[in-house]
Amino acid sequence: MSDNVSIHVTPSLHPDNVKSIDGYDADTEAVLAPTMTAFSEAYQAVVAVHAAREAAKTNPAWNEAQVVIETDNLARRKTEQVTRNFDVVRGNLVKGIAHIEAELSAPISTKAAATVATEIRAFVRDMSTEAKHKFIQEALDSGDEVTVSSLLGAPPYLSGLTAEFQRVYTRQWHERTSSDMAKRLRVMVGAKELIERNGPLLFGAMEKAVGAPPHKARALREAKTAAEKHFVMTGA
Repeated sequence: MSDNVSIHVTPSLHPDNVKSIDGYDADTEAVLAPTMTAFSEAYQAVVAVHAAREAAKTNPAWNEAQVVIETDNLARRKTEQVTRNFDVVRGNLVKGIAHIEAELSAPISTKAAATVATEIRAFVRDMSTEAKHKFIQEALDSGDEVTVSSLLGAPPYLSGLTAEFQRVYTRQWHERTSSDMAKRLRVMVGAKELIERNGPLLFGAMEKAVGAPPHKARALREAKTAAEKHFVMTGA
């Protein structure tokens, strides 16, 4: 955590939590910047409400009820802004994740000549299941594009594979040859999960900052409004 820490706010909302996401480094920092900003704004919003409440207590014209009402008014505005920010960032992450998932699952184009590709598929098709998967895994691990594309760039039954195994191996190949993309996907998924896990903690943090639960603040606000209406009507 950085030095900018408040003892009044749950550490779960601190933006430094973003740095703990698997894959966070100088290469993915920009990808996670919006998530970092969203948590920073959430953290500072709670800090601001705590500070406002303390300042409100020094107003001689306000009793405890008025302090709660005014602090809650600020908390509601801040909460609306912060939750909107979280929603936007999460929505963009969902779209980005879907895009990369599609890229990492895209069909592979055969790189070998047609006759060679046909021979490779026939060679693998006649293997036992165990030998078949061992052979394909070794080709994936060694980066043998000719072999891999010949097997995965054609209907799976031509190589004696199932559609599911072809999908899994295709994903492995894309992740190996597009490691930067796979890394971005990992941190984006981590950011989405962090927002979904820690974002809702904002509501409890704001309630603590206000010093009263929302229903109490609402009751005080309604009572104040009713009293003011009566006073105005009487004065008229």
